[in-house]
Amino acid sequence: MGALWASNRFRGLLYQVLVVGVVVALGAWLVHNTLVNLSARGIATGLGFLGREAGFGISETPIPFDPSDSYARALLVGLLNTLIVSGVGIVLASLLGLVAGVARLSGNWLAARLAMLYVESIRNVPLLLQLFVWYGLVTALPGPREALHPLPGVFLSNRGLVIPGLDWSGGGWPVVEIPQLSGFNFTGGVTLSPEFAALLAGLVVYTAAFIAEIVRAGILAVPKGQTEAALSLGLSRGQILRLIVLPQALRVIVPPLTSQYLNLAKNTPLAIAIGYPDLVSVANTAINQTGQAVEGVALVMAVFLVISLTLSGLMNWYNARVALVSR
Repeated sequence: MGALWASNRFRGLLYQVLVVGVVVALGAWLVHNTLVNLSARGIATGLGFLGREAGFGISETPIPFDPSDSYARALLVGLLNTLIVSGVGIVLASLLGLVAGVARLSGNWLAARLAMLYVESIRNVPLLLQLFVWYGLVTALPGPREALHPLPGVFLSNRGLVIPGLDWSGGGWPVVEIPQLSGFNFTGGVTLSPEFAALLAGLVVYTAAFIAEIVRAGILAVPKGQTEAALSLGLSRGQILRLIVLPQALRVIVPPLTSQYLNLAKNTPLAIAIGYPDLVSVANTAINQTGQAVEGVALVMAVFLVISLTLSGLMNWYNARVALVSR
């Protein structure tokens, strides 16, 4: 026994087993204590409530939903809303962050200073306050009859953002459907509510400010000799950035970029402050009606855990692929 105790490996393994045992015992005690308290207060436990009628409406439903549908379908609608705003937000934040990061290193004095002002001001203001500002700006827009018309088929009003969509009703190939003003509102196309537009704008602008700094750091990490060699070959600045600098900078950019993608996805619950029915908002309504807070919170935690692990796995796979190509 003395010989075993003298082994660092044995002691390390023993300590790990003890720590795991303590954690499991503590978890079991918490679960038992919670179940006893819930039972004493007559609160039902389990996930049986998911099959019951929800009895409430949801303002934005990417799939058909009726108040007579189940809580499970209501949570699915909330999950889809969260995934939509997260997916679109990640794409737009990446593009805006790339542009802002490159602009910060631009030789144009005005572009570099404007990019710096954007990054430094946005990063130092809480996201929740920015969401309130964006929601106020969107709802202060003129009505549909005086809607802003920045691009063909695109209208921006206090009813939200209306863009062209695909019409599948013909049974064949989809036809692009252009929105048209009809009465006091638009018909056709796809309408993004003010809540969705404000949430998306807030998440994109905020996250892109952090991505811009990551892009700037990645570009600065590429040796200047690479740029000088490319210039000597007659490549333009745009070609150097696209073909030489960015591919090498990705080795530095991707790992911290993963954290920003995760932050964007985990910041979506702030949508509850401006009325967008994401997963947390729908789950909160279900908890208030059923009283099953433990199960509701556990489901939300599990979903966000899966989203985070999936995003991390995809980004780690891409990071390994970029690192392999760069050798």
